[in-house]
Amino acid sequence: MSIPPIYYAEEAVLESAIEIIFRRKWLGIGHAGRFKVAGDYEALELEGIPLIILRDKEGELRAFSNSCRHRGTRLLDGEGNCGGIRCPFHKWTYKLDGTLAGVPHMEDFIGFDRSQHGLIEFRATEMCGFGFVCLDNKAPDLREQIGDFYDRHLPWPLDTIVPTRRRSFDIDCNWKAFLEVFNEYYHLPFVHPDTLNSIYTAPHEGGAVTGAYASQYGETAGTGGLLEGQRDYALPNMPGLDNSVSNAVRYTWVFPNMAFAVSCDALWIYEANPIDAHRSLITQTTCFPRQTADPGMGVVRHADAGYPEAIAAANRHGIKMPMLS
Repeated sequence: MSIPPIYYAEEAVLESAIEIIFRRKWLGIGHAGRFKVAGDYEALELEGIPLIILRDKEGELRAFSNSCRHRGTRLLDGEGNCGGIRCPFHKWTYKLDGTLAGVPHMEDFIGFDRSQHGLIEFRATEMCGFGFVCLDNKAPDLREQIGDFYDRHLPWPLDTIVPTRRRSFDIDCNWKAFLEVFNEYYHLPFVHPDTLNSIYTAPHEGGAVTGAYASQYGETAGTGGLLEGQRDYALPNMPGLDNSVSNAVRYTWVFPNMAFAVSCDALWIYEANPIDAHRSLITQTTCFPRQTADPGMGVVRHADAGYPEAIAAANRHGIKMPMLS
């Protein structure tokens, strides 16, 4: 059953959801593996608040307001790596921990205390490789919000795999409708009869969980990461994968905004953040074991006869495969 249509269509309902849920709960920001080393950052926006997500020198994930404390200038755009953050307007500089490091002509500021003018910080943390941000400093810890999430996903080494492609789409769809459809099996025989339907079996009934997430589990005919007709070019399983899930996929919706599916060889994640009641920004991330994504670590090569098709299949998953000699 669906909730009443008004909850998908009315702007007033969306405004309430943003105020009560999005600005008070922990939000998923995809796989934290894209912040590999100190200084790796991404500038993004959550519910109208511009943020900088970065890895600090202690290896911790941090979230700061993307706004200089002096005149509110936007500090960073896009993604990259930095040794510190420098405002493009008046060159105020900040360390990776958000503290104010330098101000030009600071001797002219009588009684100025740098320690009181660091970047505004929000809460950020990681669990099972996923990054989470909370805009409310009074909200409970993430573990209290998502309960037994960690234990339920232990069979997959989610914290050791790496993101290989991340892209965003502006789509004409309510954010809840997008996530609901991603998490249902019902449409597969009708929408994907020749590409996915024979791979996936109907998932088991969703098990009872503690915390604000829902999860289902279903068997597959081999990997869930390839289409029909590509079975001969499957990628290797995740190292350390529990054998009990080697031919299965787990589908999880971490409320409110992040859903993912993890199979024996890949993880794909969707973040759905509302633009208005009828439009959403959908961000997709695909992730693979480091040994698969990095040819230098020993990608399993396919037979020569099928290698062109294998390259094409890998490219669809954002993987650059080595050329055979």
